[in-house]
Amino acid sequence: MHMKRKLVAGAAALLLSAGLSGAAIAADMGAKDDTIKLAINEWTGQHVTTHIAGSVLKKMGYKVEYVTAGNYPQHTALADGDIHATLEVWLNNAGEVYPKMKETGKIVDIGKLELETNEGWLYPKHMEEICPGLPDWKALEKCKDKMATAETFPNGRVLSYPADWGTRSADIIKGLAIPYKAVPAGSEGALVAELKGSIAAKKPLVMMFWAPHWVLSEVDVGWVQLPKYEAACAKEPGWGPNPKEINDCGVDVPLVMKVAWNGFENKWPAAYKFLQAFKMNAKEQEKMMKAIDQDGKKLEDIVGAWVSANEGTWKPWMDAAMAN
Repeated sequence: MHMKRKLVAGAAALLLSAGLSGAAIAADMGAKDDTIKLAINEWTGQHVTTHIAGSVLKKMGYKVEYVTAGNYPQHTALADGDIHATLEVWLNNAGEVYPKMKETGKIVDIGKLELETNEGWLYPKHMEEICPGLPDWKALEKCKDKMATAETFPNGRVLSYPADWGTRSADIIKGLAIPYKAVPAGSEGALVAELKGSIAAKKPLVMMFWAPHWVLSEVDVGWVQLPKYEAACAKEPGWGPNPKEINDCGVDVPLVMKVAWNGFENKWPAAYKFLQAFKMNAKEQEKMMKAIDQDGKKLEDIVGAWVSANEGTWKPWMDAAMAN
């Protein structure tokens, strides 16, 4: 009889333990029946990032909806809980709403996306033969004659962003006091076309550009090594190689963050842990952007193929998030 009572007690303890374990798992997943709304912004790379994350969230058992949202207005929607996360916030272009909403505590940073970004003066690799000394920016002074055009003579030419994108190249040229002129491109497409044309004809070119970008998945380029950006560069003439000017440095490397509604972690704990761990590789993103934007493939097909082929990348993040 004593042994029987022990067995019953042991069985009850096991059942209780199993019940608690089940409750813990349910609590870890949170409100599985409520839809997680992820922001979709204006550029293809962000669509790729967001749909990969959303696909894994679905594998975890969550419901996911993709909601079109402008780069700036999305932060108000996040603060109100109308959207629950946005996964590719470029801090160099986040606008004024993002820091204001962060100050109120209504939105929170989930962490860095760790997307390998760049912005600055890019050149096709054959330029290292035309202008020996590259990637050092000082080499540009010695080869300015090779870089001159009818439009810029006697100065060299730097192909710049379209005029309505700002004057970064002109500011850097003035800051470094080098004999060049910034010539605005007509559009993003014009920048890409000139890069490809330069490579095909082995013509000289230095241009303002950024990464990741789909064209970088199919061309070999280098980046001019400008003096490293610091905040003082934009304010203090005494900073940097030119004591008479500000902006005598390169561009601050963009940082890309994941951002969420402040109630996300409590409502979907495992999903939040996964998004904290989630990362995006720039080279992989560039290949997918090209397939979608240039080869006419469907976003869903490209993302689905990547998820199938890269289980070794995302599954450890998922498993860790779902661990009890």
